Amino acid sequence: MAKVLEYKGHPLQRKDNIIYYGSFADKYIIQLQILDTKKVKDLDVATKVSVSLQLTDPSIRTRDKIVKKSEKDSLYDAIDVAAVWLERALASR
Repeated sequence: MAKVLEYKGHPLQRKDNIIYYGSFADKYIIQLQILDTKKVKDLDVATKVSVSLQLTDPSIRTRDKIVKKSEKDSLYDAIDVAAVWLERALASR
C-alpha cells in the first residue's frame, strides 16, 4: 500500500491543480487551488493559490460549504495558512 503524503499530521491529496489538505472523515477540510504558475527552470511554481476552509458534510450545497477563503502568492504561504485554519476549525468542535 502506498504511503499517504502528510503535512503536520493531516493527509494531502492532489487532483490536477487542486490539493485537499485534511481528511474527508473530519468535519472540515482545506482546498488549495493553484490558480497561476510560473516556470522556474523546468519546474512550474505556484504564484497564486486559493485557500478555502470547507465543511465536508455532503448534504450541504457546494457553495455553502466554504467557511473561510483567502488567496496567497505561493504554495508555501497557502499551506501555512491552511494548517492554522484546519487546526483551529478541528479544535473548535
